[in-house]
Amino acid sequence: MRALAQFVMRGPLQAGGVAAVTTAIPLLFWVGAAVVGLVILRLGIQQGLNIGLWALLPAIGWSWFGHDPTALAVLLQTMLMASVLRATLSWEKALLGGSFLAIVTGLMLPVLFPGLLDDLVRTGVNFYEQYNAEVARALGDDLETVIRDTMNASMAGTYLATAIGMTMLSRAWQAGLYNPGGFREEFHALRLSPVVAVLCGVTMVLGPVLGLNSMLLAWAAGTPLFLAGVALVHGAIGRKKLSGNWLVMFYIALFLLGPSLMILLVVMAFVDSWLDIRGRIKPAGPAE
Repeated sequence: MRALAQFVMRGPLQAGGVAAVTTAIPLLFWVGAAVVGLVILRLGIQQGLNIGLWALLPAIGWSWFGHDPTALAVLLQTMLMASVLRATLSWEKALLGGSFLAIVTGLMLPVLFPGLLDDLVRTGVNFYEQYNAEVARALGDDLETVIRDTMNASMAGTYLATAIGMTMLSRAWQAGLYNPGGFREEFHALRLSPVVAVLCGVTMVLGPVLGLNSMLLAWAAGTPLFLAGVALVHGAIGRKKLSGNWLVMFYIALFLLGPSLMILLVVMAFVDSWLDIRGRIKPAGPAE
């Protein structure tokens, strides 16, 4: 991947070519988004937008002719977050920008791609009626609405998670080429401000009261908190200079425990925004 990043940074022709080709190839759209993000972060927003046009063409093609908005949504979110990060040097603001666009995406999917959602909803309804009839009977007429909201939120949330991953990959490429260790320091220091943490919490709690898609808001508002929680774990382990085995065990636990540990990380991130847990951890000395 480092060789690819070096090749991309040779010039606009190489960057645009890689971005266009990888976006056009199925399952490689994420590479195109990461390439555009790297150009934005390194060379500036204007240059990045020029390269982004190369990737936008096949992404729009997939969206229009293939009825698959994945490449387009991930590309636009990555471009937005990379641009915000370039302009502000703040991961917090970049994540907020991505979350906002994820909500917009969730609202626009039923309007722009009604057929895609209808097919997914129909498949979900048939699945529950055949393999989980009790749940189908309990939900009754609300079954289709619940499945539609779930599918909508899952798609928008997956696009957001992928775009965040590609923005982080772009930053890691930039750091690897020009500032070794810089991305690690940034991620270890990622911490939401109290205002943003409260905003995310209020969005998750009050959104459903206003009649909005609760799962969509949970994805959009919960993702910055979750990522800050993961950064807290990385930062604490790094501050104590513990071995990488601790991170391996953490991700194994995250895989096994799933939602339970994710909720705990969200709560920890919220608390950390007020108490600065990493700042209270005594760093490991030379003797350790």
